[in-house]
Amino acid sequence: MSNYKRFEGKTAVVTGAAAGIGLEITRQLLQGGAQVIMNDIDRKAARECMRQLTEEFPGMIDVVIGDASSEDIIAGLIESAVTHFGGVDIAIANAGITYFGDFFEFNRSDFAEMIDLNLKGSFFLAQAAARQMRSQGRGGRILFTSSVMGMRAASELTAYAMTKAALSMMARNLVMELSPFGINVNCIAPGATLTSRTVLETPDYARNWSEVIPLGKSAIPEDIAAPALFLLSEAANHITGQTLIIDGGWTSVSPLPESMKRKTNAK
Repeated sequence: MSNYKRFEGKTAVVTGAAAGIGLEITRQLLQGGAQVIMNDIDRKAARECMRQLTEEFPGMIDVVIGDASSEDIIAGLIESAVTHFGGVDIAIANAGITYFGDFFEFNRSDFAEMIDLNLKGSFFLAQAAARQMRSQGRGGRILFTSSVMGMRAASELTAYAMTKAALSMMARNLVMELSPFGINVNCIAPGATLTSRTVLETPDYARNWSEVIPLGKSAIPEDIAAPALFLLSEAANHITGQTLIIDGGWTSVSPLPESMKRKTNAK
């Protein structure tokens, strides 16, 4: 099979797919011949992405709008994949949320929201997808989106970092559960990535991070999606339980930009 159509005949489920890394992973899967069920909580953004992608890839994509931590939404994603395309071969738990906050003042509602989406949503999407893959009997791929902040300390990110570190451990531990069924499970840990969200939060995001990343620039979504798709492809048949850091070398040195040193309790 050519590299261009390396996902032909596969069906993928992607959460947090209407912007940034999730959108680019969705686009590259479609370009590779996959059929995709995309999910996002932002109804307007999801509908617009669905419209644009359908123009380019007619009949290859459907959308389930809602909170990716919801059991009903997760069940709907798997059901939609089976109904529209006959099964699930790839599941990408990409949806997540970041809250900054001083440890001594961090509130329970923000903590619970991050646990629900970053961890519960990822765990139960993996469970639902793996059950379907097991019943199909042809293996599959599961991918979690962690972060370099789950590997390095940063002020006011303790709760967020906990959730992201846990995703790496989940990928490692699920090797025991999923390998007998031919299901590979891995994790990507993106570093600073220039997206519409990060620019909105920090207007000088790219400049700030370029000063502390050894390669001299922040990532763009394409930089993260390409290695993610490698882990989802047949080229990675013998890779499972791993976390791939994609950060331009930042975790080798780990200096924080001034913008993060000045973070307060703002979300």
